[in-house]
Amino acid sequence: MDGTGESTQDWGVFGRPIFEDAAARKLSRVGVVDVGSNSVRLVVFDGAARSPAYFYNEKIMCSLGAGLSDTGKLNPEGRERALNALKRFQEIASNICDDPLTAVATAAVREAEDGPEFCADVLRETGLNIHVIDGEEEARLSAQGVLLGWPGSYGLVCDIGGSSMELAEMSHGKIGKRVTSALGPLKLRDVAGGAEGRAAYIRETLDQLKEKMGEQEDRLFLVGGSWRAIARIDMERRNYPLRVLHEYRMSAEDIRKTAAYIQAFDPEELRQRCGVSSLRMSLIPMAIEVLIGVCERFDPHDIAISSYGIREGMLYEQMSDKLRDRDPLIEACRFAESKDARLPGFGKSLFDFVRPLFPDAGRARLRIIKAACLLHDVSWRAHPDYRAETCFDYATRANLGGLGHDERVALGLALLHRYRNKREGTRFEELISLLSDEEIQQAEILGKAMRFGAMLWMKKNAETGQFDYDPDKGALKLTLPASAASLYGEVAAARLKSLADAMGADLEVISL
Repeated sequence: MDGTGESTQDWGVFGRPIFEDAAARKLSRVGVVDVGSNSVRLVVFDGAARSPAYFYNEKIMCSLGAGLSDTGKLNPEGRERALNALKRFQEIASNICDDPLTAVATAAVREAEDGPEFCADVLRETGLNIHVIDGEEEARLSAQGVLLGWPGSYGLVCDIGGSSMELAEMSHGKIGKRVTSALGPLKLRDVAGGAEGRAAYIRETLDQLKEKMGEQEDRLFLVGGSWRAIARIDMERRNYPLRVLHEYRMSAEDIRKTAAYIQAFDPEELRQRCGVSSLRMSLIPMAIEVLIGVCERFDPHDIAISSYGIREGMLYEQMSDKLRDRDPLIEACRFAESKDARLPGFGKSLFDFVRPLFPDAGRARLRIIKAACLLHDVSWRAHPDYRAETCFDYATRANLGGLGHDERVALGLALLHRYRNKREGTRFEELISLLSDEEIQQAEILGKAMRFGAMLWMKKNAETGQFDYDPDKGALKLTLPASAASLYGEVAAARLKSLADAMGADLEVISL
């Protein structure tokens, strides 16, 4: 039992909402700064602590590491830009964060002769204490960022910055071996010998990394701005319909094709089409050479882009084990329901009501069903003519962790059918093509079940009806309590019939 007298088991397989706990609320507004070789960024996290939203996010491209190999010092212009950015960030954070900023610096500052002097200048000018971390610590924090979005994940995390590239091994949510290298594009740009010299350096370095890390044939998680820019270009090449980078999947063959695609286009034209900055675009040819080499050495079974990295890893560092173990998708949806739904708490009752319609659903499927029920009403303020579209947009575009692209679309389609009987004629048909016919049908069934259930029992802990579904016989039975007799009118009956039709089931309704 918890402090309210409710059993944790009453909340089902995902447990009681963690954000209601005071310890979780302490993480509701956290600011972190990442001083990298390419950019300096401030992120202020807010929202459900296990799956926080980006309350504030600003990046300044400073190129602190440009020319470091030749001079041994930070880029003077970049250093001035970074100091000005940090002054601004500290001022912003003082207005919106309760606690002081946490700041880390990576390869450029740790390697530069004047790195300590720069940190002293920042402390004197802003009061901000920068923690300069080594490569292995950078790898650990990046891997923790991945774990923020993929609890219990396994594979190889590859984080590329301007001056370095880190690898970290993950297995069952635990971080193992970690290594760092000088394979950042800013460093590679200064390697002697032109393209041939650079290729030889990349090969030699990757061979050394492979020897240290061993076989890593599971998933490859890509962290860093250069990888994300490559993914944007890959999306453009494939004409991929969903432009969400987090959880975007590629293969080694995709990356080779995208390398050829980059060479075939004018860089400026491609940069503008894909929304990549000029500085980032100049680094992509070297970054993709490294990525092709990483894929050749480690032969991952698939490749996933992670928008979460060192900054999210710094947030993860502050979480208790209890909080880390929670499902980020479910916590984010619960938080959205508590904040935006007309009747917070009804999502649980709706989930309990529709669950019998999916007797063979495993945990992965149940979490999407649960998420849909929690989100079914959060867009009610939208104009009725646009609620279906607003719901779909929310699911497919929102910052939700632990959600693959196909799952995003399935969740969006279910929410669309919560408000709209038909999906034909919407602007989402191209996105729906990412799903199989079976997945489309299951999303329609879920949406129509929520549409029906929300019409009858719009209150928390309501005495709901009971579905019984026999998929072998194609038989659907609804038993209604006496208290629902006046609620089951013509429109409700029509919605129930639409659900049965979507299931291809014979319908029976019993009133007690």
